[in-house]
Amino acid sequence: MHTNRSTTVLSLLMATVLATPVLGQEAKPDANIEAGNRAKAILETGSWTDLFNGKDLTGWTGDTKGYVAEDGKLVCKKGGKNLVSDKEYSDFAFHFEFKLEESGNNGVGIRVPEGGHPASNGMEIQILDHNGSRYSGEADLGDGRKRKLSWLKPWQYHGSIYGIYPSKTGYLKPVGEWNTETIVAIEDHIMVILNGAVIVDTFLDDITPVDGSAHPGRKNKKGHLILAGHSDRVEFRNLKLADYSPSPTKAASAYDNTPPQGFATFFNGKDLTGWKGLAHRKATERRALRGSALQEAQAKADENMREHWNVADGVLTYDGKGQSLCTAKDYGDFEFYIDWKIPPGADSGIYLRGTPQVQIWDPWDPRVKDGQEPPSTGEEWVAQFANGRNLGSGGLWNNKRWRNAPTVLADRKPGEWNTFLIRMVGDKVSIWLNDKLIVNRVALENYWDKTGTVPLPRADQIELQHHGSELFFKNLYIRELPY
Repeated sequence: MHTNRSTTVLSLLMATVLATPVLGQEAKPDANIEAGNRAKAILETGSWTDLFNGKDLTGWTGDTKGYVAEDGKLVCKKGGKNLVSDKEYSDFAFHFEFKLEESGNNGVGIRVPEGGHPASNGMEIQILDHNGSRYSGEADLGDGRKRKLSWLKPWQYHGSIYGIYPSKTGYLKPVGEWNTETIVAIEDHIMVILNGAVIVDTFLDDITPVDGSAHPGRKNKKGHLILAGHSDRVEFRNLKLADYSPSPTKAASAYDNTPPQGFATFFNGKDLTGWKGLAHRKATERRALRGSALQEAQAKADENMREHWNVADGVLTYDGKGQSLCTAKDYGDFEFYIDWKIPPGADSGIYLRGTPQVQIWDPWDPRVKDGQEPPSTGEEWVAQFANGRNLGSGGLWNNKRWRNAPTVLADRKPGEWNTFLIRMVGDKVSIWLNDKLIVNRVALENYWDKTGTVPLPRADQIELQHHGSELFFKNLYIRELPY
């Protein structure tokens, strides 16, 4: 962290005020702690690798004299500067514990290129005793009134993405106590969890750096981790990392309906466990259902589901006469594999967070009326592009503002199995069909909001869309990403 008292303006110290509950009323839950609990539950399912062996600096380079292994801790000594990971990382969660001295200052550089500066060539997450005397003072307001002041700007407080985005305060433990922190960086999503509370949760593509600088490092796709010392003693321990980079385009499974490492299955190949019927065709009205109205609607939808969806020889099948099939659980950010097969002329899709849709259809169906001859010239075939199906499956078909078609036709012929890998981070979707990237971080628009002002739900059910066709699915595997 870099400060300059001569050029910064005095600002009020940002602090979280904990409201005292009225007698007889329970205090409201801390939304930042609740968000942290949700992310923690997902992070606990990750596969973690130690980045520090507790004995020496194996795996690290840079200022190896300014850092030392000491009693199982990684210590930045007085005068210590930058310690750099040997490896580069793209999408990850970095977990560690740290302990500060009074006014102690350090940082975590992420996605920093070889030889680059943490805060300018990459991004630096602040590690700072922002309550320290080095950064604060006190103003005498008269009549015995005093106000604590800080020399810091909001984006210099602990946990902030330096110069880019400020953190929430109030969760840093006192000097001399151990703090626990996890930094999540997945595509443009940056989240910082401090002592169980989410203090940063932002999408870099959607913001402008608060200090007015360009910060080109926020566009980096990968880079080194750096412990960015500022000459203060800071102690670290339990440094570990979970890799959330995109998975292979095909699931590494030896048998059908058996999830690869790191994934869970949400179709067991035997029955409809984990699934439910569609309680209402309109997501906004479905989400508004409560109490007995919800129970009645869901019971009716489940009965319809059991009549038209079944499992045969490890394949989830649909007879084309009922309604869409929905996951019993809601999902936020995720990767998931799904194999699908359709008969000629069929039409289906996959709703993400209850929102239409990743399109599935037959690209070779000319969609002609009964008795009409199929297209015989190039011009006639081009005219069919208006319905989109001739461009192939996998596009976000209901998009109006962003691209709604795949970049390449990657479908196999009707009757053959196809494989999607779908990755969703925030509102951005990437899709691989039969090993080909056909959608590259395109925003999925909120179809249910016609004003264009309501964002996509942060989590909701995944649906296999009914469109009056027979459908076949298998090998449905999901890996939740922290959000």
